[in-house]
Amino acid sequence: MTSSGPSSGGASGRPSGGQGVLPGKEGVILQRGGEELQLYKVRNRLTFYLSDPADLSELVAQGQPQQVRNITPQTTDQGSVVIEWQLPTQRLEAVLAELRAAPPVLYASHVYELALSPGTYVYLANQLTVQFTDALPVAQIEAIARSIGIVPTRVLAGSSNTYCFRVGPTAQENPLKLANRLARNPNVLLAEPNVIMAIAPLYRPSDTRYPEQWHLFHRGGPGLAAGSHVSAELAWDITRGSRSVTIAVTDDGFDLAHRDLQGPGKIVAPRDLKNKDGLPIPRHNENHGTAVAGVALGEETGDGIVGIAPGCSLMPLRTTGFLDDDSIEQLFDWAIEQGADVISCSWSPASVYFSLSRRISQAVNRAATQGRNGKGCVVVFSAGNANRPVEGKVEESGWPRNLIKGLTSWLSGFAVHPDVITVSACTSLNQKAAYSNWGRHISVAAPSNNAAPNMALSTGTFDTGPPIQVQLLGRSVLTSDRTGDQGYTTDDFTGFGGTSSACPLVAGIAGLMLSVNPDLTAAEVKQILQSTTDKIIDKAPDPQLGQRYGTYDSNGHSFWFGYGKVNAAAAVKAAQAKALRDRTLHQTLTVQNSTAFPIPDDAPNGIRSALDISTGGSLQDIKIFIQAEHEFLSDLSFTLITPQNQSVLLQGRTLGRQTRLQRTYSLVNTPALRRLINTEVKGRWQLQVIDHVPEHTGQLQRWDLILGI
Repeated sequence: MTSSGPSSGGASGRPSGGQGVLPGKEGVILQRGGEELQLYKVRNRLTFYLSDPADLSELVAQGQPQQVRNITPQTTDQGSVVIEWQLPTQRLEAVLAELRAAPPVLYASHVYELALSPGTYVYLANQLTVQFTDALPVAQIEAIARSIGIVPTRVLAGSSNTYCFRVGPTAQENPLKLANRLARNPNVLLAEPNVIMAIAPLYRPSDTRYPEQWHLFHRGGPGLAAGSHVSAELAWDITRGSRSVTIAVTDDGFDLAHRDLQGPGKIVAPRDLKNKDGLPIPRHNENHGTAVAGVALGEETGDGIVGIAPGCSLMPLRTTGFLDDDSIEQLFDWAIEQGADVISCSWSPASVYFSLSRRISQAVNRAATQGRNGKGCVVVFSAGNANRPVEGKVEESGWPRNLIKGLTSWLSGFAVHPDVITVSACTSLNQKAAYSNWGRHISVAAPSNNAAPNMALSTGTFDTGPPIQVQLLGRSVLTSDRTGDQGYTTDDFTGFGGTSSACPLVAGIAGLMLSVNPDLTAAEVKQILQSTTDKIIDKAPDPQLGQRYGTYDSNGHSFWFGYGKVNAAAAVKAAQAKALRDRTLHQTLTVQNSTAFPIPDDAPNGIRSALDISTGGSLQDIKIFIQAEHEFLSDLSFTLITPQNQSVLLQGRTLGRQTRLQRTYSLVNTPALRRLINTEVKGRWQLQVIDHVPEHTGQLQRWDLILGI
């Protein structure tokens, strides 16, 4: 292990601001996923945390709100609730002050709107996640917590010296402000409030048994291109699924009385996370979950429809309808603990821009790496239905009421998570579905319907983007519907679509793969799915945005279709063949350079500390731990350089006034590392540290490289 010497260079200006959020900005900045997101106060809404719901009626009588809504996704304490009120703008601040003084109210706050996602409301839950420096004693952590009135509830597994807190009765501020004040403490590496957002269903039904299910297999016909199905019949020659393989479908309610969702051993560990019981049945207009479950798991009964994996077990999980750290943790942890093999998620945040918090990101990672006794649950997510990048920018115009306009950043945090299989939609004509989201994070495409793009905003209204002037061709997917006249149709079946339909189709194929080879890891399932696709091509321009992303780059990837349209037969055959071959055990290589190097002040080339790997192999996982001290860490950038001379920026100049860095960079929190997967590990790896600004000094104390091959 060696390191290059120091070098020097020119200066650049220091960014304004200090460590974390500037004083005075605590109430309008959300710390999330390593970013500082600008918030705006909603002028006619407030929210408050109530420890005893019995006190609500008296508060309503005093405050006279125009509308009352319970937005509690999961109660932090038994019986406590989070309430939203709508009020005239001119009364909001006065009512807020009254609520803050009311003994039953733990805290009251404004409702916020994300600057990057107009119409997306952000509500504060009663929790914080805080990571302290590794060497900070427990006594000091307790003292910091006491000083601001937060109470530790548990240690967050998977992150060093990280705790979950709840806001206690002595706290003087809401969780957002508390988190941002903590972020300025030099002993704090991360402080995130738990926030609540609405979930947007991704499907809009468009029309109303096996011969009609073209997406599974067809021999041609009106509106059907050759090979636009997933070759289900050839896959079924091998397996129709095993009851020992459980697919968790996370959605709204499920009509478990539907004959296609019944059968001996069909239902496993059902859970209603909203009502906290074992009956995840539909309420009101909750039709989505029944249709999604039918696509993946519709039982072979001789009547009605059939799912792609009829022999697998169904774990129906009714979500809370909101996104917050607790809800996602409980959702994925239930699936892990109850033995889910595949987790299907046909939903996304009702937000233009949604980055994942540490807790949410780790909950997904935990499922994908620790589920199935360490082999990992296969986590499948819909790409979304806005015809926008899952991560990227679009010059927007033509939205109703100019809700979204100008250069707009789009981000779907779940879709870009490295442990997720992200599914876009293609049509019965082997073309891009007009609504389907796209980008470099798409894993595979799956057949669905065609329709105009739409976006569900947290207000509960639907707004269609810029209009499409051409006819959209393509057939819908037939699946199960709520029985009787309560569903999308008055029949027990419905035409379905969106990436909400594409997602469970891929989840079901994963269930077939695990039925023939239960030893596959989640990562292997993803790799096989991607390597056995049909490379469909669509050279036509997008009818809304004009882009042409229907072909493949040198790595075999398309922004529209990922690595191609899934082929169930090819994937199941490959999974079976792998089970018959001798397996080679994966290795984990860990190397460390603990030689301290001074970081030269204001030097454009910085220093390079090297680690030499003599073992060959293909990279499957990577983590980099860095420990450094510096008088002003925002002067520094840290870049990993591979044996192939590829550079990945691990840490930019965003550490504020912090003076000590102790952080592990991984595929979860540093998505740029994903492009190193499957590259050769043998050779010299280097960590380059550059000080971009004069005056302050420090040293690189240690860095570790952990490689999975």
